[in-house]
Amino acid sequence: MLTAHLLRDGLLESERLDPSRLQSSLGGDGVRLWVDIDDPSDEDLETLRQQFDVHPLTIEDIRHWSQRSKVEVFPTYSFVVLHDLKLSDEDELIDSELHIVAGKGFLVTIREQPRFDLAPVRDRFQRQPELASEGGGFLLYTLLDEVVDDYLKIVERFEDLADDVEDRVFQVDGETDVQQAIFRLKREVVRFRRVVAPLREVVDLVAEQPAFVTPALAPYYRDVLDHVLRTLEFVDNIRDLLTTALEAQLTQVSNRLNVIMKKLSSWAGIVLVPTLIAGIYGMNFRDMPELDWRLGYPMALGIMGLSAYLLYRGFKKRDWL
Repeated sequence: MLTAHLLRDGLLESERLDPSRLQSSLGGDGVRLWVDIDDPSDEDLETLRQQFDVHPLTIEDIRHWSQRSKVEVFPTYSFVVLHDLKLSDEDELIDSELHIVAGKGFLVTIREQPRFDLAPVRDRFQRQPELASEGGGFLLYTLLDEVVDDYLKIVERFEDLADDVEDRVFQVDGETDVQQAIFRLKREVVRFRRVVAPLREVVDLVAEQPAFVTPALAPYYRDVLDHVLRTLEFVDNIRDLLTTALEAQLTQVSNRLNVIMKKLSSWAGIVLVPTLIAGIYGMNFRDMPELDWRLGYPMALGIMGLSAYLLYRGFKKRDWL
């Protein structure tokens, strides 16, 4: 479904435009065109191609989803692929892919499920009317800034989760749960970085288009780029922290296993000597002199008890028990 609105002096007009007359709406001072296509049909894409002279390769790219973030520069417009990310209640990433065709006086957004929420962007358009005269570069900047702000929120949540995992590493119980939490969080962090990393190149390339990004907009694009770089730095720090936490957790498990093995070995040694004595005198050979000795039975028991006691004291002194 295609909907089109005019932005006049930074204010979004409520009246929808006729899709067949979009091009004729451009050209006025302070007038910008915003077109949103939700679940694009063949008819919508054909309208887009005719009204804005969109290249067939761009139309083909719009039809294909699950692309990495990128920008392709054409003479009259730029085609941008963005990924807006949010976290579900289970702290898993929800990826809303957004295709954008941005020209000097217009912006076209193409969305599919799960849909990117354009309400905050619409509000931003109207909160900064002083930049509306800068054309499509301002509209694209607003989208980029909203997307990157969502990235920073996710990074903050990942940092909280990483700190929680780090605290749980040194708990005695729940080794399996901690390992699962670390692997699950690390998987989401790696996935997050894979989506964010290409955006640095996107912002760089867009900012290098002087006809699109005016001098007044250049500082804003640099600010977005700075936020992207900060996001990547934070993500790398979180990934390193999770790697260290996993190594520490595995070391903890290994140490606990060593403690258990020492205890088992100690008790096995304590039981070994009495078992050896009982085994010797349980063979029932006829010519064993101690079998006819009147004190042989209490003496054997005494030796068993004394050896077990001495071994226990020795292991206890070495902190094996």
